[in-house]
Amino acid sequence: MWKEFKAFAFKGNVLDLAVGVIIGAAFGKIVSSVVGDLITPLLGILIGGIDFPALDITVGSASIAYGKFIQTVIDFLLTAFSIFLFIKLLSQLKRKRQEPEKPAEPPVPSREELLLTEIRDLLKAKS
Repeated sequence: MWKEFKAFAFKGNVLDLAVGVIIGAAFGKIVSSVVGDLITPLLGILIGGIDFPALDITVGSASIAYGKFIQTVIDFLLTAFSIFLFIKLLSQLKRKRQEPEKPAEPPVPSREELLLTEIRDLLKAKS
């Protein structure tokens, strides 16, 4: 069982996946910072000085923080769009790599080459 686990754990795909998860988590933090520190404040200023994270509705002792929800939705959309663009770029690169190169078309023979070919064919026909 240990050999099977070792073969699975150290396969290239599993290691690539682990690296992808770690980079994805770091990327998520960067996107959250961009949304929380740049986009939502700018959007709030453009709308009229609204502080999105502070938007909430209080019902009794419960507080519904819909401003934080809006910020999270923007965060998700930006992350999803970035991942979409990255996947699209990778698939284009993969498609280009898989397409077989078309063989180069032979150059068009010059007029002299055509005449020499005709002479050769005539000489073959006489032999």
